[in-house]
Amino acid sequence: IDKTIAARIHSSAIGFGAEIKNKNDESLTKLFHAVEPEDLVKFGIIPELVGRLPVIAVLDELDEDALIKILIEPKNAIVKQYSYLFSLDDVELEIDKDALREIAKKSIARKTGARGIRSIMEKVMMDVMYEIPSDETIQKVIITRDSVLGKTKPEVIRFEESKKTKKRA
Repeated sequence: IDKTIAARIHSSAIGFGAEIKNKNDESLTKLFHAVEPEDLVKFGIIPELVGRLPVIAVLDELDEDALIKILIEPKNAIVKQYSYLFSLDDVELEIDKDALREIAKKSIARKTGARGIRSIMEKVMMDVMYEIPSDETIQKVIITRDSVLGKTKPEVIRFEESKKTKKRA
């Protein structure tokens, strides 16, 4: 549909003074804001259905800041969910701001938006989540930018030996 919209918007110019534009230069979001009912019909949607759509709404892509807010702010934010799961085993979860930004960047690169955040988080947390229930010495887990990038594993901080025996008692 983006090609149909681009063909309608961009008029071809001829001559030496004509400005040459590449149709691929514009973002899809900008093109979709210019969609008209006839574009939908050309795309292949039947006119009867197009006529029943009184309003055509276009959704913009989420930026990094919006994705970071989705990660941490809602009542059921995924970071809060993981923190709660870790707290069930008396383990504190800390995620760096750089790590949150990297998760958002990965989601944007995959073009999965907010839905892709969960799979990225699960990939980062998978090993440590299996390790925590069987290891009572783990006190805190820190997720860094490098662990999101896959360069390192999440940092695990353990209790000192004397504190471990006090905790069990």
